[in-house]
Amino acid sequence: MIATEAHAEPRIVASRWRWTYAIFAVLLLATPLVAMQFTTEVNWGPEDFAIFAAMLTGLGLLLEIAGRVAKTMQGRALLMFGAVLAFLLVWAELAVGLFD
Repeated sequence: MIATEAHAEPRIVASRWRWTYAIFAVLLLATPLVAMQFTTEVNWGPEDFAIFAAMLTGLGLLLEIAGRVAKTMQGRALLMFGAVLAFLLVWAELAVGLFD
């Protein structure tokens, strides 16, 4: 019998989510690198990649903490939404100066 996510061990489910996020983060980080090969409009330096990698790592840690701290599914969703929203606001601020 194949275990579904609802019946799988929590550690296995959490491990799958961590790997999924890690792959997503690497692909997202690689996007500007690929874009730089095709256009001159994207011009990232090493410091840009380092800051974005730190932001993605921070988001991953915040999502992990939200998953462990909140007791209900609604609480987890709310904390995770807040973490993603904060990430997007910082990203927009660094990209275009949203609050200037």
